[in-house]
Amino acid sequence: MKKKILFTLYDLEIGGIERSFINMLNSFDYQKYEIDILLFNHKGELLEAIPEKANLITQKKELTVFRKPLKQCLKEGHIIASLCRMIAKVVANRQAKKRRLIEGGGYIQMQLALKYSLFFLSKLEKKYDIAISYAWPHDYVATKVSAEKKIAWIHTDYSNLEINNKQDYRIWSRFNHIISISEKCTTSFLSTYPSLKGRITEIENINSPALIKKMAHQFESKELNRESFNIVSVGRLSYAKGYDMAIEAMKQLKLRGFSNIKWYVVGYGTEEKNLKEQINEAQLHNEFILLGKKTNPYPYIHACDVYIQPSRYEGKAVTVTEAKILSKPIVITDYPTAKSQLVSGEEGIICPLSIEGIADEIEKLYKDDVRREQYSLNLSKKDFSNLQELEKLYFLFGEKIDGSVNGLMRGKEQIDESERRYSSLQQ
Repeated sequence: MKKKILFTLYDLEIGGIERSFINMLNSFDYQKYEIDILLFNHKGELLEAIPEKANLITQKKELTVFRKPLKQCLKEGHIIASLCRMIAKVVANRQAKKRRLIEGGGYIQMQLALKYSLFFLSKLEKKYDIAISYAWPHDYVATKVSAEKKIAWIHTDYSNLEINNKQDYRIWSRFNHIISISEKCTTSFLSTYPSLKGRITEIENINSPALIKKMAHQFESKELNRESFNIVSVGRLSYAKGYDMAIEAMKQLKLRGFSNIKWYVVGYGTEEKNLKEQINEAQLHNEFILLGKKTNPYPYIHACDVYIQPSRYEGKAVTVTEAKILSKPIVITDYPTAKSQLVSGEEGIICPLSIEGIADEIEKLYKDDVRREQYSLNLSKKDFSNLQELEKLYFLFGEKIDGSVNGLMRGKEQIDESERRYSSLQQ
């Protein structure tokens, strides 16, 4: 009998978490496991990348409301859910003001909206051997899914997450196992919830270097100016990713006389309007370019001179690992988990988490071809494949592990299947 496994995720919009999820699905042993996927909202370019052997559960309309505009929810008749969200917004804003939160009450609002809505959400009828909540928030799996074992995933640095920790702990405590993607993520999580130490297992995001390298040559990124020194960043347009600092760093570089540098950002998100206004004010229309959403970001990374992650905080940025796989010189800011992501001085540089720190390091790399080439050479000699990480998850399922990678989909068959699915998506 195959074990019945459930994965939940909000949607499959383009993002690092979502790409790592697809990589993992493409590596699963479907001879042993029957995989169901519950997406709250059947939305996103990566929907078509779900392997044929995995089963996408029919969309439950009541779960689609949490990230839709409130007006749309009301128009679609989600009256109770809309009321829950309105109440949550009022309460969250009060808590955010009292705590003087930098990012406002957005995360707390989401927590409260889920907390209030859970009273009105139906339980999932099917029972599972293992239910896995792949991305925060984890409330639905914790309270509305019946499973012998429940697992939740940490993808971020908890030392910077502005949430209601008491409410969050009540949800985490319902899970048998908690998976962290890096040592620093584990440390920051346990500094907040030390009593959950015995439930933590570290499993890195699953990579597919061969697939990434093939996809990097799918098309030529025509948007990048070949005559310029090109910087690329990939990620959601959010406060956490630090693009506002990146714009100010680009402004400094322009004032220093570096007119041949262009910075391209692949991604979308809630901060897009604010960032565009900041770009206009700084008169950087030709120097700092928002490329928007791209299903395949790898040709842009492949074409750049330097990849930069200007984040304020990260769990373990999938895009940094992807840039390493493509052997690009890398600069990341000194966010709390940075040292677990990059060997500074060998694979790239960890610079101060500041506007000046970012600008100074760009200037140094711009002037130093030899150092850039050395970083690329060092990265090209490393193997970033890690399918063996999946065995740690199988161990949590109750499998006996012998240290091999038996049962993993490997080699040409896996790469060709994944490439076929990605290639069918819009570029």
